Parts: sequence; structure tokens; C-alpha cells
Amino acid sequence: MSEQQNNALSSIYLPLRLAYGLVPLLAGLDKFVGILADWEAYLPRFAADILPVTPAMFMMIVGVVEIVAGLAVLTVLTRLGAYIVMAWLVLISVAVVLSGHYDIAVRDLVMAIGAYVLGQVAGLRGEGWLPGTTVNEGVPTHATTT
Repeated sequence: MSEQQNNALSSIYLPLRLAYGLVPLLAGLDKFVGILADWEAYLPRFAADILPVTPAMFMMIVGVVEIVAGLAVLTVLTRLGAYIVMAWLVLISVAVVLSGHYDIAVRDLVMAIGAYVLGQVAGLRGEGWLPGTTVNEGVPTHATTT
């Protein structure tokens, strides 16, 4: 990849990396302090009834997952973390549809597309799935340069 192409990708990569790293991290931290939202309100009632823990405890577990996903994106696991965040946002969308919050579901699905784009851009930049790996030439991937 040329330096010009890499610079162009960096202008996309950095804001996406910051957004999809910081938003899950901060949302995860908020599951413990509850400043941004009443997170339990987004949990479908039937799901809350069958959980083996309280909804508050479940939201704390969700928070830990979000913190880990955000840190993955912000550190050396950007590509893998981006796809984890994408999948997580799709799952959240399903849950909030079941609780009747359609507007939140649409927003999270759009955010999931952005997380997917981050994973693709990381692949185009040559990042592998794990630290120290790169995209191998000749090996089909979702994001390769020609």
C-alpha cells in the first residue's frame, strides 16, 4: 500500500477507532454509575424475569463486556475488537427491539455498520486479527487491497 493510501485510510481509521473504542468503554463504565441512562429500562421484561441474577447485576456484566470490547479497539486488537463491537451492537439492537425501543435499535444497527467499517479499514491497513499478525497477501479476506 502506498503512503498516500495509508494516510487516506488513517484519516478514516483514527476517528472510527476512537469512537468505537471510547463509546463502549464509557457506556460500560456507566453501567456501574448510571449517569448516562437507566440501562435496565432497555432490558426486555421477559429477559429480566428469567435472568439468574438481578437486572442491575446483569447490566454490570454487560458493562464489563463493553469495557473489554472498547479496550480491545483502543489497544492492539483493533480489528478483532471492531468486529466484537459490531456483533455486540447487533445483539443490543435485538434486545432493545424486544423491549420496544425501536429508535435505539436503529441507532445501534447504524453504529454496527460503522464498527464493521473500522474492521475493514484495519484489514486494509494490514492489521491482522491478533497482535503481531498481518493480512497475508494471497489469502482471501474481507478487506484486502488489489
